[in-house]
Amino acid sequence: MRPLSQAVRVLDRRLSRLRGLSFRARIVLGSALAVAMGVVLASLVVYVIVRGNLVSELDHRLRQQAERAADGPDIVMATSRPGQFLVRLPPPAFGGEGMVSLLTADGQAFSRAPVAVPVSGQAKAVAAGRQGAYFSDAHIGGTHVRIYTAPLAPGLAIRVVRPLTEVDSELHTIGLALIFISLAGIATAALLGFAVARTSLKPVRELTATAERVTATGDLRERIAARGRDELARLASTFNAMLAKLDQAAQAQRQLVSDASHELRTPLTSLRTNLEVLLRRGTLSEPEKELVSDAVEQVSEMTVLIEELAELARGDSELEGREDLRLDLIVSGAVERTQRDFPSIRFEVELDPTVVHGAAKSLDRAVRNLLDNAAKWNQPDEPVTVKLHDGELTVRDHGPGIAEADLPHVFERFYRAAASRSQPGSGLGLAIVRQVVDAHGGTVSVERAVSSGTLVQMKIAPVSESPLTDP
Repeated sequence: MRPLSQAVRVLDRRLSRLRGLSFRARIVLGSALAVAMGVVLASLVVYVIVRGNLVSELDHRLRQQAERAADGPDIVMATSRPGQFLVRLPPPAFGGEGMVSLLTADGQAFSRAPVAVPVSGQAKAVAAGRQGAYFSDAHIGGTHVRIYTAPLAPGLAIRVVRPLTEVDSELHTIGLALIFISLAGIATAALLGFAVARTSLKPVRELTATAERVTATGDLRERIAARGRDELARLASTFNAMLAKLDQAAQAQRQLVSDASHELRTPLTSLRTNLEVLLRRGTLSEPEKELVSDAVEQVSEMTVLIEELAELARGDSELEGREDLRLDLIVSGAVERTQRDFPSIRFEVELDPTVVHGAAKSLDRAVRNLLDNAAKWNQPDEPVTVKLHDGELTVRDHGPGIAEADLPHVFERFYRAAASRSQPGSGLGLAIVRQVVDAHGGTVSVERAVSSGTLVQMKIAPVSESPLTDP
């Protein structure tokens, strides 16, 4: 059990190092490592068992050969004087049949073969009768041999030596076969792990793709096809339910703001009309006229604020009818309308024909907000530069610019820099731009211009190989 627990700990350490890889790669590598360890352990066990069987069979033959040699007529022992032996050995043979030699207790070896068998203290102890028979391995003349040493008579031991060439050859063949089988098993496990991971993680990939689309477009109507009843299917169903709840909440929020805007628009319009009629009557004193004029201005700003809130509340509802359209024509039309609102501002326009996939009304509102913001802050004697190239719209004004501390916050809702709080506006114009651009999968950024003013860049990927059509 200890080797198995150690192997599990080693595998766990190996897997902990794979956390930087993708989940699919970790599954493939983890399964390959697990199979590799299992195959290696199994191969080692098979190798040890086979080697044990082969060596055991060889030991059995060595024992039989020693018994036949000891009982045969080729070995004659006669005592001529105490401690001396007359020995006649069988013909020398160091091949497959092995070689027989005798060893005395004082280490004298008798053999008719030209090969000297190593003598150890353990072998002399067998000859002296202090130890029983045993097997050992050695190398004689560069040949790997197996030696069986057994007591033959008091003061004498018989030794049978046999080469391990056949055993080593078989073990070498078996080892190569086990290595090939192990590599094939590991490769097969990796391929199967890849196939299983690819199939099993398909719902996860769909979930990831859907989450990325929702993040990029903000469209909470995306759904994942939930198939089966396993854990991944439950995850997909739960994710769909979460998206449905979020979509319901977003729709409820948009509906609330839309209804509130609609209900507020009517009394504000009536209030503004009454105030303007009161101004035209001519019965008010100058201080009273100033108060009423200020009230009219405040009502107008509140009306714009409500319209912008309604625009934010509609969100992606206007993006349902997306189509391929000419962004350069949208920008050109927005420039013309902004020019009418700011007749003292000069626009320098450079537009390349560009086709994008989107909603014309939303894109027009975003471009108008950028142009209105630039015209509001631009110096009258300097132009507002508008360029469109490869889906990137650049609007640069020559105004006072935006402070560095305010740059990270200009696209936040209701954020107004300290320098702009005295100017009319709600702080929602650039927030609407960010919302529209995000819904179209684009990017928008703002930075201080090199000399003076502000540089805004709005990037929407153009449609390739699409016909140029008017919006």
